[in-house]
Amino acid sequence: MPGIAENYSLGQSVEIGKIDKELKKLWREGEGAMTRASLINLAVYSEKPGSLEKNTQLIARIAENHACRALVIGANRNSKENRVEAWVNAHCHVSRAGNKQICSEQLSFSLEGPCVKLLPSIVFSHLDSDLPLYLWWQDDFPEPMDPQLWEWVDRLIFDSQTWRDFGAQMRLVETAQQEAKQRIVLCDLNWTRLDKVRYAIAQFFDHPASHHHFGKIENLNIDYAPGFKSTALFLIGWLGAQLNWKVNQPARNGSCRLVDANNREIDIELRQREGDPIGEIAINSSGIQFRVAPAQCGDLLEISRSGENETALPQSMPAQSNDPVDLMTQELLRGGPHSVYLHAVNCVRELL
Repeated sequence: MPGIAENYSLGQSVEIGKIDKELKKLWREGEGAMTRASLINLAVYSEKPGSLEKNTQLIARIAENHACRALVIGANRNSKENRVEAWVNAHCHVSRAGNKQICSEQLSFSLEGPCVKLLPSIVFSHLDSDLPLYLWWQDDFPEPMDPQLWEWVDRLIFDSQTWRDFGAQMRLVETAQQEAKQRIVLCDLNWTRLDKVRYAIAQFFDHPASHHHFGKIENLNIDYAPGFKSTALFLIGWLGAQLNWKVNQPARNGSCRLVDANNREIDIELRQREGDPIGEIAINSSGIQFRVAPAQCGDLLEISRSGENETALPQSMPAQSNDPVDLMTQELLRGGPHSVYLHAVNCVRELL
């Protein structure tokens, strides 16, 4: 069927002004065998070479669980040409009943040179009715930001792990949020990477009998993979925001110091190790050690509590995948304003 491909191609090339016509033709040809489904508009923007093909593969996988109209945009600001190209495609998956294909539309755009400025118009003119718009921005944000771009964005998805200057980039997205009158929810995939680790740490303190350890934590050791120091700092920020800690000494030589509400010091050692984005975590409190570490099998976390009079009894919990589709799937299942993330960032902002 035209436009529906198993090899993740961009689909059929179309003129910008004939996109709606070609989409109608696509569905007309598949009538009876396929059903169009869409719960959100998902726009993906990248300036990396080859991003259109790569992101088409990601969208095909994401659409298996999240029906959407996808707008995949590849841009080249530095091109001397002034050109826009477009393609239409659909990602189809057999329904559970097995008798019909459930399909998500994909519109792809290549923008070169001055045409990059057309991004807001291209996005907004091809949204699916009044469904919410999720914008996945895969590059550093340009300065200045285009205020028009944020008029209809509901959730802005990005990955701060790739940012070269966290402070400058965070100021840009916070400014965009303010200009949109707080309409935009900031969704950082670098924060999503911590979901399973945060659950593992939190479960140690589920029972009220463990709550006294909150005020007795003496030090933490956190291992992180090369390039993922900001992820480790987010973890510190999460603990600090929940326990009312503040930065006392800036990070140096892989360590930093925070103080609690009673001005009691908590020493933190950050150690770079090969492996998962976040490796072993050890929290020491009054002779008790709470430990979370990747299991040897690779898709589980091993958690344990031990002390002078306690023998460690390791248990297993799900580990976090660093696959971009898994991270996006988790993020698309979420709702709410991500206020915990913002509190965590504010707690360790000067360290990032």
